[in-house]
Amino acid sequence: MINTHEFLSITINSLTEHIVVIDSTGLIRFINRSWLDFAHDNSCLTKPDWEDVNYLTVCDAAAASGDTFGLNASTGLRKLIHEKRDSFVLEYPCHSPEEKRWFMMTAKPMLFQSETFFLVTHHDVTARKMAEEAIEALSRIDGLTKIANRRTFDEFFDGEWSRCARQQLPITLAMIDVDYFKLVNDKYGHHIGDECLVKIAAALDSLKKRPGDLCARYGGEEFIYVFGNTSSENALVVIDKLISAVHALGIPNLDSPIGPIVTVSAGLATIIPKIGANKEALIESADLLLYEAKRRGRNQAVSSIIFPT
Repeated sequence: MINTHEFLSITINSLTEHIVVIDSTGLIRFINRSWLDFAHDNSCLTKPDWEDVNYLTVCDAAAASGDTFGLNASTGLRKLIHEKRDSFVLEYPCHSPEEKRWFMMTAKPMLFQSETFFLVTHHDVTARKMAEEAIEALSRIDGLTKIANRRTFDEFFDGEWSRCARQQLPITLAMIDVDYFKLVNDKYGHHIGDECLVKIAAALDSLKKRPGDLCARYGGEEFIYVFGNTSSENALVVIDKLISAVHALGIPNLDSPIGPIVTVSAGLATIIPKIGANKEALIESADLLLYEAKRRGRNQAVSSIIFPT
């Protein structure tokens, strides 16, 4: 419970927190200058000085229009008021057309002249959220090739599998491997081998055109490509372009038994998944088809349609 002295200290010393005080009915009894300025700058003034405005009613109206913050705020504040909780905290986005913004809403009861009110503060936490987003983005990118990593693939594939299963759409998975990559490392060194992987990843990533597609580094010299809602024939067109693009790079591999430059092989498996079916079977099928492409001489793709089990 905040007392009057603490409340005055908060309002006097805070220049960045937007502060409002409501009574047990939700009626606004006080706002600070920061709150008023923010409302004015963002065109969300309800009445001049918010006189006779009920904060809970405003939140309810926002919730009715589909605003998630409005729903969560009104629910949390009512629990604070009626269930005598110590506090309520809510972190939420409040993006403008010009920038991304996040705020932390904190509500606590306060006692003034023997009556209980509720102090609600909104603190800008954008800097922290932007830093968290940057760290999260880095955790999803392969450090060498700068394309999606295995973790990102796992999450994306799970989502696309579920979507295609619900809508009974085809999903194609391509497993791609650099032919005789060990010979590149052995002859030219691992630094050149790394450069080779970076160039192939860039060629692979340049072919991604739709939100339902993802290319990722699967491990070592292996890459994987997810084609959501894509037939085997259409996915094969893309992978054939990749094989040609890698060949056109002309990356030396003089010791390769199939030619003096780096090439890739690919296995493509397509399925119309069923809900509850084993999605790992699609990965295993693509891997088997990759080895079939290698058995046939490499520098090519082998595709097949499989059936869910």
